[in-house]
Amino acid sequence: MKRALAALNKLTDGIAIAANAVGTLVVLALVVVVNYDMGARNLINAPFNGAVEVVQFSMVLIVFLQLPDVVRVNRLTRSDGFLVVVGARHPALARWLRRVINLISAVFMTLVATAIFPEFLKMWESNDFFGVPGVFTAPWWPVKLTIFASAVLAAAIFALKVLGASPDEATHTPAQEDGV
Repeated sequence: MKRALAALNKLTDGIAIAANAVGTLVVLALVVVVNYDMGARNLINAPFNGAVEVVQFSMVLIVFLQLPDVVRVNRLTRSDGFLVVVGARHPALARWLRRVINLISAVFMTLVATAIFPEFLKMWESNDFFGVPGVFTAPWWPVKLTIFASAVLAAAIFALKVLGASPDEATHTPAQEDGV
């Protein structure tokens, strides 16, 4: 069982790292689009039609492509202050509380995945688009699929943390806050 969990942990880690890399490439592409739009707008008075839509589309992709890796490396924004204080005196209690928080997070991400999957199917079948017709349009389904896949992967990573197959240390310690 431990070997299977370790293999699953290695697989989820690899997928999370790859998704993060793709998210970083989307950030770089977004920089190119925004710079092109600004340059074309100011130099030749010909802005990139659809720049706003591309930014909106890209922001959702970036967040959800990078979310699983953020969970994997324990950098998800949350207040660890209480857990750090408790962990200094009662490390077993802090570990137990982290597992409870990770379990709740896994359930929440599973609910997100469950809620978004029917929307993905609807957008896939209807081929619905967002944007301004005649200016710029893009299909909704890639965004919905990215949200679904990210939620499933994040739920798996949280679940592996609960089972102890994935490390779940504090993101900072009191010594780090003091500059040591």
